[in-house]
Amino acid sequence: MAKGATGKDEELRLAPAKGEAIPFALGSESLRPGARLAGLDRIGERLARRLRDVLEPFVRVKPKVEAAPASTCRFDTWRDGLPEFTSISLYRLRPMKGGMLIAIEPEYVGRLVDAFYGGAGKAAAARAKREFTAAEERLLARLTDAIVAAVVDQWSEIVMLEPALAGRETNAGYASLVRGEESVVIQRFAIVGGGTGATSIDLVFPLAAMRAYEAALSAKVHAEAAQGDGEFRYRMARALENVSFPVRSVVARPTLSVSELLALKPGDVIPITLAPRVPLIVGNRRLAEGTIGEQEGKAAFQIETIGATDRPGGQRT
Repeated sequence: MAKGATGKDEELRLAPAKGEAIPFALGSESLRPGARLAGLDRIGERLARRLRDVLEPFVRVKPKVEAAPASTCRFDTWRDGLPEFTSISLYRLRPMKGGMLIAIEPEYVGRLVDAFYGGAGKAAAARAKREFTAAEERLLARLTDAIVAAVVDQWSEIVMLEPALAGRETNAGYASLVRGEESVVIQRFAIVGGGTGATSIDLVFPLAAMRAYEAALSAKVHAEAAQGDGEFRYRMARALENVSFPVRSVVARPTLSVSELLALKPGDVIPITLAPRVPLIVGNRRLAEGTIGEQEGKAAFQIETIGATDRPGGQRT
């Protein structure tokens, strides 16, 4: 290139020619997490309600479970925030790539066991060993299997998942889902009540695994928003059913001149001509037509036609 070329010329020189292959690192493109997390938050809200039912058999009452907004971070950042001894279960969810981790605090597991066997849900005394008892292992297996079943059920409208346990770890350093520098999605559920104290449960997914379901998650958000609009319209329609409107009918419309009006006095008789059918008027609209009669000693209106849209003056709307 000639000496003194501009910056724009430099960009053109560096740009690949049409049809020329360029290097690309898989997983390095922008993942646009915001578009996915909206759908995940909807799933998380419903999953929180299911987790109440999952935990109830263990704590003997239905605890309060709240889903925090889904967040993203590096996998090693999330892993470094865990205590050294914890419960981490890895499940494969085919065809979703990477699977899912379930992280549960070990103290909460001990309180669950105590509550399950009739205790008050108090934590056991701190112990030097870094392993769960046989009873805790059995309860963990039942609990995580129930959580996974709830996850599969909530994801069924997006994709049918086939879960399989891949392994359990108690050392956070050995937890493996993706490489440490890769991003993950964390769905955190805060649990309060039931006599077992407060805790949180983390569900962790590879962010890259969400790529295949981004469109479906986004579509689900819009579909649920549309369902919400329908529910609003239904409730509004039910509320409007109790709104009252004045209803009237015009039997005759005599015409008088100004001089006749000025000459009116008590006892005068104004001749009228009754039409064969009279209107039923709601507000300023002619709703129906019918005839005047009598029922049980009272004047009555019998509807003969419905749907006329004439105004009282005869003008069509």
